[in-house]
Amino acid sequence: MTSSALLALLALPAGFASSTQLLFIVLIIGVFYFLLIRPQQKRQQKWQQMLGNLKIGDRITTSGGIRGTILAIKDDSIQLRVPPDNLRIEVVKSAIASVTQDETK
Repeated sequence: MTSSALLALLALPAGFASSTQLLFIVLIIGVFYFLLIRPQQKRQQKWQQMLGNLKIGDRITTSGGIRGTILAIKDDSIQLRVPPDNLRIEVVKSAIASVTQDETK
């Protein structure tokens, strides 16, 4: 073998290694997107849709664990009636964790 052919064989793995590293980085970014970012975006969209569909009379649970029935809806807050003493409290919409399903249904 000539020295130029030997140098060409030695140069191939270096270029191949850099393209493999680039492919590996792209693969890692893709895995992060599909395992972390995309599911979080879907949860966020579902939560935003739930907030948009709130109506008077819905039973909700806040992130602090307070359960109550919606009495009034404002732009950024809601008024709840909380049992057993029928207290009226005002809570920001971002504190709503879920809409509670009635056990009677």
